[in-house]
Amino acid sequence: MKYYHNPRCRKSREGLELLNNNNHEYEIIEYLKNPLTKKELAEILSFLKMNPMELIRKNEKFYKENIKGKTLSEDEVLDFMVLEPKLIERPILVNKNKAIIGRPAENLLKITD
Repeated sequence: MKYYHNPRCRKSREGLELLNNNNHEYEIIEYLKNPLTKKELAEILSFLKMNPMELIRKNEKFYKENIKGKTLSEDEVLDFMVLEPKLIERPILVNKNKAIIGRPAENLLKITD
């Protein structure tokens, strides 16, 4: 499993704690240090069954200044997410061809089998 994590995010830390308490093995991907490629992000979105706008953090300053109120293609939104990874909702757990957002953290357990 891959856990897309931001150590500064409380929800992301809570998700790690839950996975550890349930003895799950995973690889941590600190996506702010090691940004996702457009292809990786598109694959995660397909596993989540979401479009890019659904995975955007809408309280981020970058979103408000560059995306909000504009009509953008999914491709353009992906480009922004690659450029500014803080826009990506977190945490995300990927297990094979499934993915889930860990909000609340208990969601993560839905795909750990």
